[in-house]
Amino acid sequence: MTSDHDMLWRRCAHLGRLLLPVVDEEEWRRARRHERLGAWGIDVVEGERLIEVFVALAAHAVAVDTSVSAAEFDVLPLSAVADAATGKRDFELLAGLPDTFADGRDELAVKVFRLYTYRDGPYSRRLFQLSAEVRRALNVLAERSRMPSPRCGHVFFWAAAAGLSSDHGDLTN
Repeated sequence: MTSDHDMLWRRCAHLGRLLLPVVDEEEWRRARRHERLGAWGIDVVEGERLIEVFVALAAHAVAVDTSVSAAEFDVLPLSAVADAATGKRDFELLAGLPDTFADGRDELAVKVFRLYTYRDGPYSRRLFQLSAEVRRALNVLAERSRMPSPRCGHVFFWAAAAGLSSDHGDLTN
């Protein structure tokens, strides 16, 4: 049986995986992001995977801080996730994570994020740059939305409408 805490992480990870494809509805955004990652000396594949996990960690931190369950996750404002991405210290984003991860990719990405968190120099600078990229992506969606304060559930809806997601972060898996 899957605990609510595990389901919450899975919802957060799903949000992270969907964010960039939803943002990339305007294809030029991907090219610009790739240019920025290259200018920062960050491999595009690694950078985008770290952005995914950064989104998941920020959403998870907000959900834990506000006692939002997996079933209530969709109501979390994107602005709160953006604020956590740039306002919380890197190690704060790691607090309260599950002990194990159902998806090995998530576990590896969290380990890389953790490694970056505890190293100085270019690694902490990269996390700062990636946090700005997360905030930029979340702001793009907020500005694009017709809703005054879009929420995490809107990202799942937009992804499904664009044919990007078939499981919609299903809580029963």
